[in-house]
Amino acid sequence: MTKKFLPFAVVLILTACGSESPRPVPTSYATLTITKSDITLPLKYSASLKGTADVTIKPQVSGQLMEVCITEGQQVKTGDVLFRIDSRDAQLELESAEANLLAAQAQESSAKLEYESNKNLYEKGIVSKYMLDNALNTYKQRKASVAQAKAVADRARVNLGYCTITSPVTGLIGSVPVFAGDQVNTSTYLTMVSGNAMMYAEFSVNESILEERATSNENTSIEAFPDVSFLFKSGSEYPHKGRITSMTGMVDRATGALTCKATFPNPEGTLYSGIQGTVVIPIAISNVMVVPQNAIVRLQDKSLVYKVGPDSCAYSAIVTTVGFSNDRNLVITSGLEVGDVIVTEGANNVMEGQRVLF
Repeated sequence: MTKKFLPFAVVLILTACGSESPRPVPTSYATLTITKSDITLPLKYSASLKGTADVTIKPQVSGQLMEVCITEGQQVKTGDVLFRIDSRDAQLELESAEANLLAAQAQESSAKLEYESNKNLYEKGIVSKYMLDNALNTYKQRKASVAQAKAVADRARVNLGYCTITSPVTGLIGSVPVFAGDQVNTSTYLTMVSGNAMMYAEFSVNESILEERATSNENTSIEAFPDVSFLFKSGSEYPHKGRITSMTGMVDRATGALTCKATFPNPEGTLYSGIQGTVVIPIAISNVMVVPQNAIVRLQDKSLVYKVGPDSCAYSAIVTTVGFSNDRNLVITSGLEVGDVIVTEGANNVMEGQRVLF
């Protein structure tokens, strides 16, 4: 038994005598050598959709609403009848105005004949200049009366036309809070027609985007901006691209932003006024240093990266980035040079001066 276990005892003794504290094993990190390249970054802004020709419909005459010819959400075309207001009073006013016009025209004809007769008699020396002038003034008064009666008849005709309310644009009907039989007046809200052939998304752009484009010698005019996309709240993308069509000429002092509108075609009618979503503007930047977002370590208001020195150790460096990014990369504007090697994956776990294995 002694001979059998002796070798094991020797091994245990030797092992115990030669034991040392465990040495730290350096951790391997992924790294990246800095170069310059081109990148397209998406700028995202919350936006609300609205028809380019949203029109509020209100009566221009008072009366009883006789007929509601549309339903909520209905597609209508320019000129389609929306509502009918009781037109009997307007019809009577028109007939009365037209009768007064006929009477005024008859009086004008009589005055004209009287004037022409007096003119012939005056030329023959039969009547005085006073009688001729008096006949001329009467004729002028009758002409003025005809013009006045015609204006009254035209106004009555217009008021009669107002009793039939038609759509001024092609689009979708909004809410209809009135019913046949209601009394309406010029302040009564009837509905809204959303001209949905083209829709615009309204959003605010921070002035920094213009500063950055100007600094990089990019054209800041509306025409120079690329086609934009619209994302629904679900994250799905609208299939048609849009264009930025307007931008306020002044920066809001309170928000430091400009109000913009991007117009989108709506051939299938799938966009509606009031839809909330996101406008995405792809901004192309050339010849810049691009690093993955996981290489950036946020420390309060500073952004750090870990540069790998000649001794294979990591040392922090403060960097600045542009104010926008995509989901993966950031553009570095200062703090790094081409050829620098930085830690990417696991940068948040790196300690200052820690050795990094390649």
